[in-house]
Amino acid sequence: MKIIDVNLNNLDKEHICCAISDKKGECQVSSKKAWLRDRFEDGLVFKKGDVRGKVFIEYIPAENAWCPIDAEGYMFINCHWVSGKYKNQGIGSQLLEECIRDSKAKGKKGLVVLSSNKKKPYLSDPKYLKNKGFLIADTAKPYFELLYLPFEENMSIPKFKDIVKENNENNIEQNNINESGFALYYSNQCPFTSKYVSIIADYAKEKDLDFRLVRYENKEQAQNSITPFTTYSLYYNNQFITHEILNIDKFIAITQKFFV
Repeated sequence: MKIIDVNLNNLDKEHICCAISDKKGECQVSSKKAWLRDRFEDGLVFKKGDVRGKVFIEYIPAENAWCPIDAEGYMFINCHWVSGKYKNQGIGSQLLEECIRDSKAKGKKGLVVLSSNKKKPYLSDPKYLKNKGFLIADTAKPYFELLYLPFEENMSIPKFKDIVKENNENNIEQNNINESGFALYYSNQCPFTSKYVSIIADYAKEKDLDFRLVRYENKEQAQNSITPFTTYSLYYNNQFITHEILNIDKFIAITQKFFV
């Protein structure tokens, strides 16, 4: 499959596809493209197959990643996705090899990626990555794993920032987490996050739930987050609930656990 580099010259005309499909999702796609446009100057790379489908890899120098990690000199994989009829054809490996080649050419120490202790939606598949030689660099409760692929021996090992693991009052206040109720943290890294955030927020308002939205507007905010997954993370009473992008039924099911 031919791999296309999406950049400022072709961003407007190239099809950007995501894990969540929606025929009426043009405004969400536009917000994703706007996010990409602003990240290109930070070194973001978006490579996709020359097809209209979910076949792409997106990565950025770890110093500019929207993730609370210390991984100087590494390249951070934001998203690596191959689905549908394009799965099991070696295309995912082709995209990863492109990332490795490009990152080595740019003098990077290796790759780093956010994953989990077992396969979960919206996070890179740990089994696939470990089969490709990725190692566990660090972990964070309840199930997050930071995986890395060093290009040479004796490279420094990436880690989550201390703020991810600390859970004291100062950090809670610093990160503006509610002392009670729901807090939903998100950014526009995913095309359709904003749509589902609005659905949840509207329901919470209708039901008069104690609910707070916090949107990460820049990398500095995201890099100082207490949650590893800054694209979307839901908390209740300061406790992490899920990183999965929720539809209304799933959110209602969560609220019922606390209010029945």
